Amino acid sequence: MRFKKTGYYFIILTGIITFALTACQDRDSINKDLSHHSETTFLMGTVVQIDIYGSEGEKLIKESFERIREIEEKMSRNIPDSEINQINNSVGKFVKVSEDTFRVLEKAVAYAELTDGKFEPGIGALVELWGIGTERARIPSEQEINKAREKVDYNSIILDREGCQVKLLREGMSLDLGAIAKGYAADELRKIILSKGIKSAYLNLGGNVLVIGSKPDGSPWRIGIQDPGLESGKIMARLKIEDQAVVTSGNYERYFEEGGIIYHHIIDPETGYPARNGVITVSIISSAAFDADALSTAVFLMGTEKGMELVEGMEGKEAIIVTEKKEVFLSTGLKGKVELFNSDFSLKG
Repeated sequence: MRFKKTGYYFIILTGIITFALTACQDRDSINKDLSHHSETTFLMGTVVQIDIYGSEGEKLIKESFERIREIEEKMSRNIPDSEINQINNSVGKFVKVSEDTFRVLEKAVAYAELTDGKFEPGIGALVELWGIGTERARIPSEQEINKAREKVDYNSIILDREGCQVKLLREGMSLDLGAIAKGYAADELRKIILSKGIKSAYLNLGGNVLVIGSKPDGSPWRIGIQDPGLESGKIMARLKIEDQAVVTSGNYERYFEEGGIIYHHIIDPETGYPARNGVITVSIISSAAFDADALSTAVFLMGTEKGMELVEGMEGKEAIIVTEKKEVFLSTGLKGKVELFNSDFSLKG
């Protein structure tokens, strides 16, 4: 059995800092008073990088890291006394939670309803069973999978907005917010950074990328999408964005291989197995990382046709869907705006 674990999702910022410093020969004269602060750390189970161009950057990065820790302590399944685990350990009883946790669960349930359960915040039992991304990853028996599936049902998540409390109805059910919490955190960091008037910054929470404004030289940020080859690390495509988030879900973020078959971490709640619908990567572009995070997983699970139909019906959301046939599908607003670097892939639609 071959394993791969990585804290990074597979959006790569193609030389984003280097490019910001070299795109204009006279950048120093244009931005001579613009200081640059950058720091990287490990939070929420992944590598977090923050770059801020402007005054008080060091202080803002510190505040941002503290905010991520606060969110992680509330929503991580890996922290025994997190609010999520308090809910998971109190089936049948209301548990009072913070506004942060309630807002994320509220959004998660809304996406579950929008996607008929393809996005499933109550998928914890299946995530735990497969253990993908951990040293105990394995292929469960069909009996184990069927039993775990009985514990997965977003309709059994009861939200009491007035009391800011949550209750699970189904015995053995557990929440997992891994497909949405980092997007929420990225948007929260943007609030902190914008509060000081910063006009240029870039945040990368394990591939949940959010940029503030344009690069210091005034040009758009250039975002590279990794070639979906499991070990390649090469750029397949590139697009330009300002004041937007780009979040990608793919079949090689976390996986293990057995018998020549890749078992990735994006589990279909309907089957209980890693999704196999021909899609290998989905990138969502949105003004909010919160939505982009949830949508990248949802669209991956829905497949090319239904997933793109969902995105096309949403204002301000765009998608790049890559299939195992090396076809690249773009939502309407991205056509003519994505540059392919690998001739093995072809634009469709």
